Amino acid sequence: MNRARRSDSWGFPRWGGYEGARDAVTVRLCDRNGCNERGDCPAPKSPNSPERWHFCQRHAAEYNNGWDYFAGLTKEEAAAREADETRDNSGYQEAAHYGWGGSGDGSRSRDEMRALELLELDPDADFEAVKKAWRTKAKLVHPDVRPGDEDAAKAFQALQLAYEVLRQSEERREWKG
Repeated sequence: MNRARRSDSWGFPRWGGYEGARDAVTVRLCDRNGCNERGDCPAPKSPNSPERWHFCQRHAAEYNNGWDYFAGLTKEEAAAREADETRDNSGYQEAAHYGWGGSGDGSRSRDEMRALELLELDPDADFEAVKKAWRTKAKLVHPDVRPGDEDAAKAFQALQLAYEVLRQSEERREWKG
């Protein structure tokens, strides 16, 4: 038969150890010169590089604000790199209900930004400005105005698609809001 063992822990003060709680804790400081905050936000030193800077939250926000992954590339090279990386991550897809957090200015998706670019509008344009710009541009390339012109027909189809993308996004915003 086993006997109950006595415990050295009789309340406070504890006679037992504190499991190393008095050991020094290693804290990584922010890599920004002169900053003494914790550097717990890793950031890449260059695209596709395993090396990382470690910034505090404030300096990580500054770094990310100025970060351009496609810096120094032409529009075609940037599109090719994006297509390569999309292909490499083919098993993953951005959820449709997180469209507001997708690529763009933060409030619009990438498709909406392309549609606004086609209509030559600012990213913060409201839907009334979209309608006005669409009407103005559609009148120039409408098939009834320029019959038989293939380029005008393609431009009109692109304008129709851009308008439809922006109209649907406006409807979603109205339903959410």
